[in-house]
Amino acid sequence: MPIDVLAGLDEEQRAVAEALHGPVVVLAGAGTGKTRAITHRIAHGVATGQHEARRTLAVTFTTRAAGEMRTRLRALGVEGAQVRTFHAAALRQLRYFWPRLSGGEFPEILPAKARIVAEAASRCALPTDTATIRDLSGDLEWAKVNFLTGDAIARRAGEINRTLAVDAEQMALVQRAYEEAKTRRGLLDFEDILLVTAGALEERPDISDEVRSTYRWFTVDEYQDVNPLQERLLGLWLGDRDDLCVVGDANQTIYTFTGATPEYLTGFRSRFRDATEVRLVRCYRSTPEIVGLANTVIARAPSTGTSLVLRSQRDAGASPSIVDYSDDTEEAAQVVASVQRQIRDGVPARSIAVLFRINAQSAVLEEAFAEAGIPVVLRGTERFFDRPEVREAVTRIRGAARAGGEGGPLGDEVRAVLTTAGWTPEAPRTAGAVRERWESLAALATLADEMGEALGDSLSAFVGELDARAEAQHAPVADGVTLASIHSAKGLEWSSVYVVGCSDGLLPLQYAETPAQIEEERRLAYVALTRAADTLQLSWAVSRQPGGRASRSLSPFFVGTLAGSSTTGPARGVVSPGSGRPRRERSRKGPGRCRICRKGLVTAHERTLGRCHSCPSDVHEGLLEALREWRLGQSRERSVPAYVIFTDVTLIAIAEQRPLDIDALAEIPGVGPKKLAEHGETVLALIADYA
Repeated sequence: MPIDVLAGLDEEQRAVAEALHGPVVVLAGAGTGKTRAITHRIAHGVATGQHEARRTLAVTFTTRAAGEMRTRLRALGVEGAQVRTFHAAALRQLRYFWPRLSGGEFPEILPAKARIVAEAASRCALPTDTATIRDLSGDLEWAKVNFLTGDAIARRAGEINRTLAVDAEQMALVQRAYEEAKTRRGLLDFEDILLVTAGALEERPDISDEVRSTYRWFTVDEYQDVNPLQERLLGLWLGDRDDLCVVGDANQTIYTFTGATPEYLTGFRSRFRDATEVRLVRCYRSTPEIVGLANTVIARAPSTGTSLVLRSQRDAGASPSIVDYSDDTEEAAQVVASVQRQIRDGVPARSIAVLFRINAQSAVLEEAFAEAGIPVVLRGTERFFDRPEVREAVTRIRGAARAGGEGGPLGDEVRAVLTTAGWTPEAPRTAGAVRERWESLAALATLADEMGEALGDSLSAFVGELDARAEAQHAPVADGVTLASIHSAKGLEWSSVYVVGCSDGLLPLQYAETPAQIEEERRLAYVALTRAADTLQLSWAVSRQPGGRASRSLSPFFVGTLAGSSTTGPARGVVSPGSGRPRRERSRKGPGRCRICRKGLVTAHERTLGRCHSCPSDVHEGLLEALREWRLGQSRERSVPAYVIFTDVTLIAIAEQRPLDIDALAEIPGVGPKKLAEHGETVLALIADYA
């Protein structure tokens, strides 16, 4: 019995499936069933005899998406249709036609360009560290897909405010050296596959005629992510015909840094004036509450003319929440505690995801999940302790520990070691791998600050701690919670999603400065929100580390989007979500000074204690022990690590300074507004007992 391929489609999906002739553009929002619509269109065309399966080519951007489309087509009874990525389709054609193009053997495909890029950089007397080579590789790919060479690279980078890994003159030299190195070895990189195939189609009419006779009907998924080189190749495949169906969502354009542009999608009807346009806006994935938040966030973007307003087809569910925390450590611990509760309530771990903007944010999350014994699956990033820069740093710290170290606060010693690896206290202004490397090493320095007191400022003990954490994070991950960058989460969905780091400077990133860059960050936020099906929690921390300055503010993307959420940042006097009270701000007039000798305080450890490392401690041992016992009870009651309540160094500062009122207690770093509200009265009562 033949399959009714139109059964079960909604009105708009059916319109897509029945639009079998001429150009078709499908504007499909998140969770609206775009893959279903276009696969049923192909199946309907074949079933009615209006399309031939063997002359159908569908292209997308990932092998996972291509595999999903092939599986769905087989289930619909379609055999013989080609579904490939752009690169796979071009490579197949190039291999087939190579004997006509060259008398030699087919070139070797370069699996990864890092080695050749490093050779080119070395020839140009440039750094060859892993992060720089990754950024150079990205710049080379961007230049090639935009047909840029020499001075044109700098001009275009200036027009779009793209920060290159090296200056423009050096970039041109690296590009030339890289291309020469590939030519000497007879290599093609992935961009060359598209470029050489396009060149063959342009220069050889016999080849272009054969390709166009082989393929008649074309479908392009994720069309908003097409770059100029892919668009040129698509045009050469199509020729003077118009049997083309494209599907995409300008609201989900998040790869412009690779050369992708939504202009081909948004301008489709200006190029094909008789094109059929269908909009898919019925969201079957997310609840009305989640869809409402996503719509609110994206509606603030400048109109592209193709913006979609989603309409949830789900029953009402839980409202999304925006939660603030004192620091990144507390944020991670509380997210893990919430995940634990969900798992205990029967939500499978594989149905939960924690999303973040940059890979360096995963470190504190991996640590918190490891402490809780919850396995994780990482997408789009290496595990923290597997990253090359972290492995190198741990090796250097291990060597310094064997050499005996120099003594002093652990954080200072670790920073001194990291400096030998090229790390600087100031963050680089650039995006990309160099910034990711800096963030990873900074995370090690922050950990050293937090663990210094507990480890007796011992480098050897710190190495043991790092080894233990690395081992603990290799738990089995068959049914784990997903930790993923937002970029790597695109196209996926989970029942429950936590989006961490929703502060200005992380989302959007602080080096997103132009309107175009800010809007790309907004689209990333939109993608993150629309990954959630049932529950969604956004969170942010007012400071980076325990005891740090409360300098962050809520992302402007989420200001005023939910009832009770913050509207401005701590530096401007804000309302904490759910509290209704303005945050108390510390006055800051330059570096803090030692309360004993009045010298400037340099390290985070010293600033928290309020005294120099060399000045004598006047800690009240009885009070300190009472504070530790109380903290232990709190950590057990709340099922969180003890340092989430207060770090060791904050407890020591309290036991040394013994503040007698709320205002004085608030002046101690590590006692933020949230902790002051939760624990202030109890701590003051303990102090009074030992006054």
